[in-house]
Amino acid sequence: MELTDYELIQKCLAGQHEYFEEIVTRYKKLIFSVVYNMINDKEEVSDVSQEVFLRIYKALDRYDPKYKFSTWAVRIATNLCLDIYRKKKVDSTPIDDIRDLSDGTDTPEESYLQKERSERIRRAIQELPEKYRTPIILFHQNGLTYEEMTKVLGQPMTIVKNRLYRARIMLREALMKERKEEAL
Repeated sequence: MELTDYELIQKCLAGQHEYFEEIVTRYKKLIFSVVYNMINDKEEVSDVSQEVFLRIYKALDRYDPKYKFSTWAVRIATNLCLDIYRKKKVDSTPIDDIRDLSDGTDTPEESYLQKERSERIRRAIQELPEKYRTPIILFHQNGLTYEEMTKVLGQPMTIVKNRLYRARIMLREALMKERKEEAL
């Protein structure tokens, strides 16, 4: 029988540290995805992800089981990425893998145009202010719910929804402006 996240945490806190490996196995893809989508340096993603797990391990005694472990872990990852962003004072959060919905029969031209559209979206997201960029990443790339986002961001639901709405408008305007400029 598979142990729950809380049971694994309790075993780690009781000195059975080998159980933390199971926590890492369960959440490494999620944490890697969050970090990958928030850090502009692809070479840093692995190191930052490892640092997230170190922070999770050190904070296990502060985990509150009334919340989902995944939400708590994503909050730690997001906070670390935001700290790194603030220290670097550079744009972050590339979206490198906007999923291609093609059936695999694209012509080279269609593939090129899809890649170009993805790159435009990536650039537009990078240009968003941090408070709008983060909700876009968490919602659209990492699939967090509004409720999970409120916990990760530490903001009320109205602010999270408002920022996501404004971020979408800002993205739409930026992409339309770019399209008009190309047409000229």
